Amino acid sequence: MNDSALIVLLTLLLSLSGCGNEKSEVTNAKSANAAQKEAGHHDGDHPEEADGEDKHASGKHEESEHSKGGHAEEGHEEGEEDKVALTPAQIKTAGIEIAQVGPAPIRETLPLYGVVAPNAERVRDVAARYAGTIRRVDKKIGDQVRQGETLAMVESNESLQTYAIVAPLAGVVTARNANPGEQTADKPLFTVADLSTVWIELSLFPRDVAKVRVGQSVRVKSTDAGLSADGAIAYVAPFGSSANQTLTARVILNNPEHRWAPGLYVNADVTLSEQPVALAIRNDAVQTIEGKSVVFVQHDDGFEPHPVRLGRSDGEFSEVLEGREARQTYATANSFVLKAELTKGEASHEH
Repeated sequence: MNDSALIVLLTLLLSLSGCGNEKSEVTNAKSANAAQKEAGHHDGDHPEEADGEDKHASGKHEESEHSKGGHAEEGHEEGEEDKVALTPAQIKTAGIEIAQVGPAPIRETLPLYGVVAPNAERVRDVAARYAGTIRRVDKKIGDQVRQGETLAMVESNESLQTYAIVAPLAGVVTARNANPGEQTADKPLFTVADLSTVWIELSLFPRDVAKVRVGQSVRVKSTDAGLSADGAIAYVAPFGSSANQTLTARVILNNPEHRWAPGLYVNADVTLSEQPVALAIRNDAVQTIEGKSVVFVQHDDGFEPHPVRLGRSDGEFSEVLEGREARQTYATANSFVLKAELTKGEASHEH
């Protein structure tokens, strides 16, 4: 082979060798690119799908939680609708009183009517010891006086000496018939009444005379004055009044604060018999909701109405047959305030 042919052959071999390397590089580049795309497919596409699925799952989870929370909250609100929450200050302002379910006597009573009168054994008329001229008057009707305190000064007509007219007992001046310059004569100048005790004069009809006897307990109430007290029959008159065809049954009440004013009309329940029961509630605690008798039981978060089935009853207590347990705390006086609040809350919820 000549030199020219040798050169051509070498050149061709070198060209083929270069093409092979270029193809190899292109192949390697394509392989790398494919690998990169594959990696991107795993690192990019699937995370996005995973994120989407996670977000979708998270959305479902949040929706579920929200739904559950909504139902829970709704259920909570439904539970709260049956409760009335009041602060201690509000309870005090509303005048709501609290008691516990427990044993109590159910009484058979006889209702009577009467009037408050001064205790006649503690009333004194005060007159002058000697006839004379009234020089000074120190007390007027309604004044409180101490025993021995001066009521007036009188100058004796005979001796011309001035002496004091004094209170024979501690009490209230209920009458005054004395003015300066007047003659005492023989009339009472003052009436002083000790009102620390009073009489309750009850009208007893002939048909009920056989039921009432000395020593029976009596619950006396003045609705107008908001008073109540317990006493006992101290006296039953042996004869009646022709004016109203009644006899008088008398109760003596302590009256240290003078709240039982003579002249007040009162109601009284004479206890004829008593029957103890294991569970009882006060009558003023019972309210009617949707035709059912309920009491408002106190819980930590408010008062809740509970239905009760009642048995025997008197003017103060009712026997509990079903619905309550001993020592449960419930609202008594002014429990109607709780009923009003509950009704108002239900009306607001409906709107």
